[in-house]
Amino acid sequence: MVEYIPRKSILENMYSKISRGEPIIGVGAGVGIIAKVAELAGADLIIIYNSGRYRMAGFGSLAGLMPYGDAHEVLLELAPEVLSVVKYTPVLAGVTGTHPFYQGYRMRKFLQQLKEMGFSGIQNFPTVGLIDKNSLFRRNLEETGMGYDKEVEAVKIAHELDMLTTPYVFDEEDLINMLRVGADVLVLHFGLTAKGTIGARTTITLEEAAKKAQEWANLARSHKPDVIVLVHGGPVADLDDWKYIAERVKGVHGFFGATTFERLPTEKAVAEQIKAFKAIKIRPT
Repeated sequence: MVEYIPRKSILENMYSKISRGEPIIGVGAGVGIIAKVAELAGADLIIIYNSGRYRMAGFGSLAGLMPYGDAHEVLLELAPEVLSVVKYTPVLAGVTGTHPFYQGYRMRKFLQQLKEMGFSGIQNFPTVGLIDKNSLFRRNLEETGMGYDKEVEAVKIAHELDMLTTPYVFDEEDLINMLRVGADVLVLHFGLTAKGTIGARTTITLEEAAKKAQEWANLARSHKPDVIVLVHGGPVADLDDWKYIAERVKGVHGFFGATTFERLPTEKAVAEQIKAFKAIKIRPT
């Protein structure tokens, strides 16, 4: 069973890999077997949060933002399953910074609980960052105390507790605000991951994502030279997409995938296996 790994140790390990040209790969795991296989395959980070449970149940990732269950309760339900099968890879928790029951000292207490359970860091998910800033719904959330600033505050508390912080950022403002509170790893979020049977339509092209990734990576380094930058989502959905980004963008150090590593491979492997069995001819009596 994996235990809490100090932030400094995780960062030193990742910096060493980056210096050798090795990408940092984060894997979302909504079930124990995904976490176990991810570690065997060499994943650098394993992240669990509520949408993983819905993904592995056959639904889209946005189910994690809907009122289908308490995100933290789902996280705590998943925790023993994943933490028990992971041996040495840092496991991060998806934390809902806007959760009304986990504000102030209650958030600090909750993060301390996660640390004692064996989590080495956090990521801000579910996140209101997926909701358009110009929409009425997002403006209402911000006006009523359920805005992205609460996610920034949760990352700040986690940093103070010496936990690794790997927040999703959706624009330049998010990026700067997260760096100001000590974010170690920025995950540039380009929208819901496309492709697959549930996949979403991308709002930007792969070329546009590469351009944006370069601009954001440059901005991030101007504020924190040693920040680690990963990409996630939108048109960056499979190996070829990631290769396209890695070969064209300087200062992007890796990729974080959930749908990419959980749902899409499962869909393909299970379908191919069943089709192969169905292709065998039998000898009727």
